[in-house]
Amino acid sequence: MFKNKTDYGVKMTMDCVKEAKKVFDTEIEALRRTKDMLDDTFAEVTKVILSCKGKVILCGMGKSGHIAKKISATMSSLGTSSFYLHPGEAMHGDLGMVTKDDLIILISHSGESQEILHLIPSLKAIGTKMVAITSNENSTLARESELVQVMPKVQEACSLNLAPTSSTTAVLVYGDALAVAASIEYGFCEDNFALFHPAGSLGKQVLLRVSDIMATGEDMPIVREKTLISEAIMEMSQKQLGVVAIIDQNDKLSGLLTDGDLRRAIERKVDMYNDIIDTIMTHSPRTIKKDILAVQALHNLREGSINNYPVVDEMGYVVGVLTWQMIVKAGIVI
Repeated sequence: MFKNKTDYGVKMTMDCVKEAKKVFDTEIEALRRTKDMLDDTFAEVTKVILSCKGKVILCGMGKSGHIAKKISATMSSLGTSSFYLHPGEAMHGDLGMVTKDDLIILISHSGESQEILHLIPSLKAIGTKMVAITSNENSTLARESELVQVMPKVQEACSLNLAPTSSTTAVLVYGDALAVAASIEYGFCEDNFALFHPAGSLGKQVLLRVSDIMATGEDMPIVREKTLISEAIMEMSQKQLGVVAIIDQNDKLSGLLTDGDLRRAIERKVDMYNDIIDTIMTHSPRTIKKDILAVQALHNLREGSINNYPVVDEMGYVVGVLTWQMIVKAGIVI
């Protein structure tokens, strides 16, 4: 009789680490067998994916459905336009999303899942090309599909050899391999990946520029030459960036006042109330252009052991102020 987990208390009747390693060994063996069986059929499936003029649709029921969702998501991430179709929902209207230009990959371990087989007449009527992934080459699904990838029969990691474990892992990795192979043929690159993942770290590194995050307008700490140090400190305090850009009479960058400049001025006992910023500011500071990638700006800051950049245009006018905190806050890390 199945025991409720609370019946075990803190005493275990098995070496769970040993059993876990058996699961790994069993599933690794399944992957090895799947790798060894790859042949021209894999190449043919890749070709039909590449030649598909519409969407690549993944469909499966139960555990195979979960695997189909993941494969579809991986394909979408790597340049193959794809979506998952639930067989039950498909029978109640979602087949309307399928066209003759699409390719549908039907996943069923037995090849006899009724929810999948019920779709076949409609798919044929629509004219959608069908690819089957199954472990039963003599199944109805295999016979009805135009292209069949027969997966090796493997030992399930479940102690009863019943629950889909090794078999679903093998299909998952097979699907990853299809997605990767297709992406290589497309010439899919980091820029493409970033376009599809704008909220991710890589997407931000490839897409986010200095102009997207720098302080501008009223948020930009800026004063003119010959301003009293005390007034510059007020500007720095109000804008809370730890830096102030200094401009000359022509509104072009003249210097930069940082909190480091202020600390050094205090050590030298500079008169903060009567002296002007010209006496303590950093003259001819390093600058950056607004169209530079934020990740490159962060790299430059670290290489130069500095914390801030005045952002200038081609004429030397200050258009923004950038700090390393802004870059990190935007999600850029290196």
